Amino acid sequence: MTLHTILQPSGWPKPKGYANGLASHGDTIWLGGQIGWNEKGEFAPDLAAQIGQVLRNILTVLAEAGAGPEHVVRLTWYLVSMDDYHAQIKEIGRIYRETMGMHFPAMSVVQVTRLAETEALVEIEATAVRPAPHP
Repeated sequence: MTLHTILQPSGWPKPKGYANGLASHGDTIWLGGQIGWNEKGEFAPDLAAQIGQVLRNILTVLAEAGAGPEHVVRLTWYLVSMDDYHAQIKEIGRIYRETMGMHFPAMSVVQVTRLAETEALVEIEATAVRPAPHP
């Protein structure tokens, strides 16, 4: 069963590592912004490592709703340095695939001046849609 329909306008170049849009039906799960600290409040040392921790944090919260990476329909990334993002993009891509698999939802990546936690280099919001339970 297909969980989501990828929305790819005819003639547009195929996105790499994200989707232009997804259509889904089911229960929507909204996650607040997750940052790159572990359950003890300790931050990973660099952007790529923080992204890995953020993605694991997202999966931990989703698991509370019985959802997983395949249910994610949107990620919004807030970075304090786009330069660091581009410098570490291969490592970030590897970490993403190891954590989220080959599931690429609609995504936005933006640079911000700062985040609420001074050690945070990235914050990611997620939206997921899991199939509604059958009665």
